[in-house]
Amino acid sequence: MTSAIVAVDRELRKKLCAIVTQKTGIQLPENKSAMIEGRLRKRIRAVGVPDVMTYLELVFEGGQLATELPHIIDVLTTNKTDFFRENAHFDFMTKHILPKHQTRRALRFWSAASSTGEEAYTTAIVFAEYAKRQPGFQFTILGTDISSTVVSKARQGVYSRDEIVDIPKPMQDDYLELGHSSDGRALARVIKPLREKVKFAQMNLTAMPYPVDKNMDVIFLRNVLIYFNDAMQRQVIKAITDHLRPGGYLIVGHSESAAATDPRLTQHAAAVFRKEAV
Repeated sequence: MTSAIVAVDRELRKKLCAIVTQKTGIQLPENKSAMIEGRLRKRIRAVGVPDVMTYLELVFEGGQLATELPHIIDVLTTNKTDFFRENAHFDFMTKHILPKHQTRRALRFWSAASSTGEEAYTTAIVFAEYAKRQPGFQFTILGTDISSTVVSKARQGVYSRDEIVDIPKPMQDDYLELGHSSDGRALARVIKPLREKVKFAQMNLTAMPYPVDKNMDVIFLRNVLIYFNDAMQRQVIKAITDHLRPGGYLIVGHSESAAATDPRLTQHAAAVFRKEAV
């Protein structure tokens, strides 16, 4: 590859990273080029071009940016999640948040980076278990994510058997239906009564204000702030806190506590913050 071609390739990659950051707030440094190329590979095959450079030329010089950008965002946004991930947060809710909730109204929960739905459905399971012990307890759950692909998967509530291993067996029995795909893969689906408690929508955390109800009781914003720069972290935290009721809780990822800088928030446990009444 000649130096001129290398320069063009590098320039197109930088252009790609810049527009993804502009649209999503996610930082994509140059040392992530191998990761970027790996994630783009499936889309490159779908389009039918031979390599990354040809694809980027098609996007930026061939007039395909508007068509391809949603696909690029889908493959480049990180969607790693698991059932009962960082389980201490679910324990905190069960022990400290739910017992204080007044049952005259439904508790409102928002999973603000819900990916393929495991976090939102884990919460639904935890709340359903609590409702067995606390008659009258009601809840609503909203899950939002920037990727239309993962939102679609979350709505289906279908997972491989490998993906449900962290759900305790008694809860699997109560809240999952087992089956197989048409090609014989072992699957599990969240039962319909629980799926109906959880709504999913596509939403970009950097596009403010958010089309979400105010006065949320609990918001999970976990393992997404680390992909934003400091300024965007502050903007997102402020916007998220605006949607918490006074006395409501914001829970971030365990490595993200330092980003929760809104003066209305006080820390109550590791990565757990409460919005104080003004």
